[in-house]
Amino acid sequence: MPTQADTADRLKTAIASATAAGKIDSSAATGFLGIPGAPNVNMVLAFCWAVWVGWIFSSVGAFGGVMASVGHISVFGLGEYAASFGKGTPMNKLVTDSIRVSNQWLVGTSSLISSFKYWTLGRIVLPLGIALGTGSLVGSILTPILTQGKISFRDYVGYFGVFVLGLGCYLLYETSPAARAKKKKAAAAAKAFEEASKNHAGNAAAGTRVTIVSVGLKRVVFTFCGVEFSFNPYMPVLGGFVVAAVASFLGVGGGFLLVPLLTSIAQLPMYLAAGTSAFAVLVGMVTSISTFMFGGTPVYWPLIGLELVGIVIGSWVGPITAKYLPDIWLKRLFILVAFIVGINYVLRGFFGVRLW
Repeated sequence: MPTQADTADRLKTAIASATAAGKIDSSAATGFLGIPGAPNVNMVLAFCWAVWVGWIFSSVGAFGGVMASVGHISVFGLGEYAASFGKGTPMNKLVTDSIRVSNQWLVGTSSLISSFKYWTLGRIVLPLGIALGTGSLVGSILTPILTQGKISFRDYVGYFGVFVLGLGCYLLYETSPAARAKKKKAAAAAKAFEEASKNHAGNAAAGTRVTIVSVGLKRVVFTFCGVEFSFNPYMPVLGGFVVAAVASFLGVGGGFLLVPLLTSIAQLPMYLAAGTSAFAVLVGMVTSISTFMFGGTPVYWPLIGLELVGIVIGSWVGPITAKYLPDIWLKRLFILVAFIVGINYVLRGFFGVRLW
C-alpha cells in the first residue's frame, strides 16, 4: 500500500521529468498540487461551483461528477494545463488522475449527504440501492487499477463526452410521448407525489414514502404513492458493475448512467431515482477513491477541502427543492446538461475544438 511519501515521490518524479523537458519553470510560483507554474484556482469561484455541483447531483441523482469535471477541466483551467505537457507524459497522466479522483471526492461527499437526506424523506429504494452498490464494488476496484497512470487527458475527455452525449440522446427519446406511454407506473407515482407536494404532504404522508412489501432472491416488491413496483435483484447487481467500471474510468460518480438505468429499466419516477442513485454512487465512490489514493494519486487539499464545504451545502438543499420541480422537468434538466457537456467534450477530445 503506497504511503504519503510514495505519492509525493510520484509527484516529484513527474515534476522533474517535465522540468527536464522544459515544460516547467522551477522558479515560478507554485499552484495546483504545488507544481511550479500551475494554475491558481479562484477559491470563491471554486466554492460557488461546488455548491452547484452538490445541488445538481442531489436534485437529479446524477451529473455531480460530470459538473465537478467541467469545473476542474474547463472552468479552473486544469484540463488545458494537463494537456500542455503532451500526450503520454508522466505529468499529463498524473494531473489527469488527480482530476479524476478530485471529481470523485466531490461526488462521493455529495452522495453521502444527499443519501442521508433522501433517506429521512423516505425516497430511497434501499434493496435496489444495495444491489447496485454490490455490483459496483468490483467495477470500482478493477478500473482504477487497470487505468491509473495510463490515460492521457485528451483520450479521457473524448470518451467522457461520448458517454454523456449518448445518454442525453437516449433520455431525449425517453421524454417522448411514445416512451412515456410505456411507463404508466412511474407516471402515476410521479403525479401522485406532485399532488401531495402541492398540498404540503410530500414529506409527511405515509403513502409518499417507499414501503418495502417483500424481499426475495428473484423478486423485490415495494410501493410508492400507492403504486406497486418490483425488480429482479440480479439485474441491478450486473448493472452496478458496468456503471461503476465506466464511472471509475471517467473519474465521475456514475449517476448519469444510474438514473437512466433506474428510470428506464426499473421504471422509477425521478423522485425515487435521484435518492437511490445517490446511495448506489456512494458505495462505488468509497471504493474507487480508496483505490486511486492507495495507487499514489495526489489530491490538492487546499482546493478540494474548500469545495467539499460547498458540496455539503448544495447537497443538503437539493433534495428539499427537487420535490417542487415536475418529474418531466427534472429529466429535461438532465438532458440539457448532457447535451451541452457531451458535445463540448467530444469536439474537444477528438477534434481539438472547444465550444467554451
